[in-house]
Amino acid sequence: MPYSAATVAETVMNINRRYFLPAIQRPYVWNSEQIVRLFDSLMKGFPISSFLFWDVATENKQNWQTYRFAENFRQGEIHNEHANLDGLDATLVLDGQQRLTSLLIGLRGSLTEKVKHKRNTSVDAWRTKKLYLDLLVEPDDVFDEDDEEHDEELYAFEFRETPPPHLPGQLWIRVGEILEHRDDASFETFKAKKLGLLRLDAPKAEREIAARNLDRLRCMVWQDESVSFYTEKLQDYDRVLRIFVRANDAGTKLSKSDLMMSMISSRWSQFSAREEIVNLVHEINNEGTRRNAVTRDYVIKAALLLSGLNHQYQVRNLTLANIDSMQSAWPKVKKSLRATFALLNTYGLDETNLTSLNATLPIAQYLHLTGHDLLTQDTPFNVVNAERIRRWIIAALINTVFGGASDATITVARNVIEKSKPGSEFPFLQLHAELSKHLRRSSAFEDSTIDDVLKLSYGKKLTFLALTLLYDEHRWGNIPYHIDHIFPHAVLSRNALMALNVSQSKIDELRDLENRFANLELLSAPENLEKNAQQFSTWIRTRDAGFISRHRIPEGEHLQTVLMLPKFIEEREKLIRKRLRRLQLDPASGNAD
Repeated sequence: MPYSAATVAETVMNINRRYFLPAIQRPYVWNSEQIVRLFDSLMKGFPISSFLFWDVATENKQNWQTYRFAENFRQGEIHNEHANLDGLDATLVLDGQQRLTSLLIGLRGSLTEKVKHKRNTSVDAWRTKKLYLDLLVEPDDVFDEDDEEHDEELYAFEFRETPPPHLPGQLWIRVGEILEHRDDASFETFKAKKLGLLRLDAPKAEREIAARNLDRLRCMVWQDESVSFYTEKLQDYDRVLRIFVRANDAGTKLSKSDLMMSMISSRWSQFSAREEIVNLVHEINNEGTRRNAVTRDYVIKAALLLSGLNHQYQVRNLTLANIDSMQSAWPKVKKSLRATFALLNTYGLDETNLTSLNATLPIAQYLHLTGHDLLTQDTPFNVVNAERIRRWIIAALINTVFGGASDATITVARNVIEKSKPGSEFPFLQLHAELSKHLRRSSAFEDSTIDDVLKLSYGKKLTFLALTLLYDEHRWGNIPYHIDHIFPHAVLSRNALMALNVSQSKIDELRDLENRFANLELLSAPENLEKNAQQFSTWIRTRDAGFISRHRIPEGEHLQTVLMLPKFIEEREKLIRKRLRRLQLDPASGNAD
């Protein structure tokens, strides 16, 4: 669709009658100097850039929060009045709010500014002003941009509290008066009246300047089609959002979460949405037993899901009704998200290894619907369900269940979780069954998944979590544990192996096995410090009788020397496979090995 053009007067008369602001717009921030320069540009016939509008279909008007432009603006205000679009054709301004508000203030409204060095609460701290123009000031047409001693000459627009007096060499008019004189006859009468205020002995040149400036002002407001705009007609809200972000790229960078947050904030009345969401993100990330990396986007998406709404992180899902539903559900949503990450942190999940935030959503939804507090693992039910969740999310992360088109995957999980009621178990097996159908591969610990686990190595994000699955302990986040090399680096260093007269090819083989998953175990911090770089064959003799079975270590002293490391890895991988295959069974079935 081509661009259209309109006069300033036509545009200003449409503001707050047809033109309104969407909730995604941020507050008006221009000052009086910027407004003056805008009017000066228009008087000089300079372009003021194009505008971007969006015609909202009648059936969609009530879906989105809209605002009126600030006509009488008080400096520092951040909230515009809500707009009632009943019976009105609505066009929302996606780009151009600052310029259109400035035109409105200059021609129809006022600007209230704070006096410098006055307290905000002081009675005389604020001054309400209107825009005036001295008709006897006419800038030169010639401007030397290389002349550093002189600024560009401007028309004499000024904001004044009261009409300026008619002093010699000055002839002031309130700029907005020009809106009252559209037709030729009315304007000529107005012009004669204003020029009649000049002294009888005023130089002829003054009368000519004042007449030219009045003619120019009328032309600028009523005749020049200086407002060029593009109007989007499609009712695709996410397309509109992308247009808005792109159009505002030149200014302060906008993000989708900024816009979504603005839409929610503009509607919530019981809470400050911005404070609530930002504070929750900070609390989860910084005030728990472990640090997390939750984002505003995640919290908004989770709030949609837990409020029973379409969870897709799209603008079209933030209808007024949906935002109201999110507000009603927010106290419980907040509690559920806190409980989710408190529980995950006990497993040792945190910012270092939680590779998909979306994988936490089914857990949050389950806790939200059932109200369970699985942190208090003081009953058989809580212990079993905490273990179900632990096994499920680690398998989901290893299998990258929520990679790619995760919204569809979340929907599959959501449909399973929605059947949960207070007192119901975490649907561990049902989730695996439905997700495996959706993914067309297993989401549990099938042989392919176990292969992926055994390919993990020291330093990988998921290695610690995968190692926790080898043990019967559950609370890996409460006590510091270290990933230990069963055969330590000290005995696998090139110098140490050369001292044993090991061939070069054998050295390379052994060193390649140092960081393999099957050469790793989890030890408490004190235990790991005690072990240090001891030979495994020496260290193992200091352990209790259950150490070998607890750490899934193959028996046999012949496997405890460094030269037998390949065979040790082979045998330990068999024990790990056996353990992980049992983890796809329901913990309630009693599958300890």
